Amino acid sequence: MSVRVGISFPDALLAHIDVLIERKGCSRSELLRRATRLYFERKGRWDRIFALGRATAARRGLVESDVAAEIEAHRKPKRARR
Repeated sequence: MSVRVGISFPDALLAHIDVLIERKGCSRSELLRRATRLYFERKGRWDRIFALGRATAARRGLVESDVAAEIEAHRKPKRARR
């Protein structure tokens, strides 16, 4: 079942959408359906990645400042090589 909805876009964004539908050979509706599916797929992937990170941090007893310190320690040698 499909439901028709009205969506407002700024003119510049709608112009970008129209350029894409010309290239892809699809309708605005199809492009927006594809974009919405892609958004939810990627969001789900990132949600799982962050959940894994939180679980790993909890298991190791890490807090946010520990993670920031590890990132900085990893980046420092790379900056020194430049």
